[in-house]
Amino acid sequence: MRLPERDAAPAAPRQARLTSLAQAAVAEVLGAGMAAIDATVGNGHDTLFLARQVGAAGQVYGFDVQPGALAAAAARLAAAGVADRVRLLHAGHESMAEQLPAALRGRVGAIMFNLGYLPGSDKQCITRTASTLDALRQALDWLAPGGLLTVLAYRGHAGGGEEAAAVRHWLQGLDPGLYRLRRQAVAGQQDSGPELYLVCRRPNPQPGADPEPGPDQA
Repeated sequence: MRLPERDAAPAAPRQARLTSLAQAAVAEVLGAGMAAIDATVGNGHDTLFLARQVGAAGQVYGFDVQPGALAAAAARLAAAGVADRVRLLHAGHESMAEQLPAALRGRVGAIMFNLGYLPGSDKQCITRTASTLDALRQALDWLAPGGLLTVLAYRGHAGGGEEAAAVRHWLQGLDPGLYRLRRQAVAGQQDSGPELYLVCRRPNPQPGADPEPGPDQA
């Protein structure tokens, strides 16, 4: 199932990394002093990017269930001198409601999800459809008006296709009057490769409004 053409962006060149595209989109909306969430810390690449974006006055919250990933991320952040602006949480991203300060609800500038498994680690330890959808639903509650949610889904590993399809189905059900949605895939891998979703919470929502005509840019 494909998203409607108004929600689809041109396929990215093979050499373009979707991770870089996600960061570029976040960089447009996330600035100094803001709050951000890395919902899948892994080795901390996105966490470090977010920490640099929010600056010394900002705050990043990172979720991961693997102690080894958190340790690697902590070392990366410390080496870059930004560890003091990041709170790493040994918890699943579906526990946002329990782990995050209530005062941040509706005030987070960017939330990043990078689904699948941690490269170089146990491929049986993957993000799961049920907890991913739970976390995505919660993420919208924390996102600020004008804020951006990015979801990078991989379809090549066991369970990845099912998870990606479920994520796509859920995203298609979002009210276009509240959120702008854009999908990005790699040229030549539209049906099998990774896919990036950018979800922007509209600063001036119109619940139930018809989708805008033409390409909908996040």
